[in-house]
Amino acid sequence: MGNSLKALVAFVPSKKCQKYLLEDLEEMPVDKMVDLSGRQLRRLPLHICSFRELVKLYLSDNNLNHLPPELEQLQNLQILALDFNNFKVLPLVVCTLKQLCILYLGNNKLCSLPLELRLLKNLKTLWIESNCLQYLPEVVCELSLLKTLHAGSNALRTLPPQLQCLEELRTIWLSGNLLSEFPPVLLNMPFLEVIDVDRNSIRFFPSLAHLPGLKLVIYDHNPCRNAPKVAKGVRRVGRWSEETPEPRKRSGAVIDITLDEKPLLPSAAKTKPE
Repeated sequence: MGNSLKALVAFVPSKKCQKYLLEDLEEMPVDKMVDLSGRQLRRLPLHICSFRELVKLYLSDNNLNHLPPELEQLQNLQILALDFNNFKVLPLVVCTLKQLCILYLGNNKLCSLPLELRLLKNLKTLWIESNCLQYLPEVVCELSLLKTLHAGSNALRTLPPQLQCLEELRTIWLSGNLLSEFPPVLLNMPFLEVIDVDRNSIRFFPSLAHLPGLKLVIYDHNPCRNAPKVAKGVRRVGRWSEETPEPRKRSGAVIDITLDEKPLLPSAAKTKPE
């Protein structure tokens, strides 16, 4: 079925058209997963909402901007992928899926997140990169089990102090934002393992040597004049990292040392999880 035909059929709510769109997906798959990514969908086929034991639902790379209330029936859903769509607001029905562990919302048009997001008490991974966020919604700070937060490629200038309440948070990705200083709240989060502030506007880095859990800090592509100090064994990616010396001071002047190549990331440093 061609993409243009799929897009046309997606507008027609009749059972026959829905069945055609699902390509004979009449019963819930044995693996309890449905992947409808890249099908030019403009609406979610309602038949999917009858698969009440569904655990994984992938709707990435479509043209969705809303979801039906019937989605609430999927109370066993643990993974929901809504990235690469046209959502300007997060449908509140998503916040009723209380077993969600992983939620992909990247590459949409979100400017905020609803307060109802706090109902997702089991959420461990949240992807909100490449949206229109000018601030990190404080409701994110209420997701007490959150381990991974991807908030890169937005327009963030700072982070809320409440973020330090997320004691389960281990990795935070903030590349491609508008940070002019290293977020102070991160200095009070000793449990962080990975901090990515690549491609921001940070000119000075405070010492991170007091963060006992830190394993990797990525700070490349900032107009900084120093590298963040870290404890022994912590991997740094950026100018004057462990592969090269920091700039030498001579008569009060700083001599830049330009890298020919960006140091390679560890193999799984920026890998999108399931």
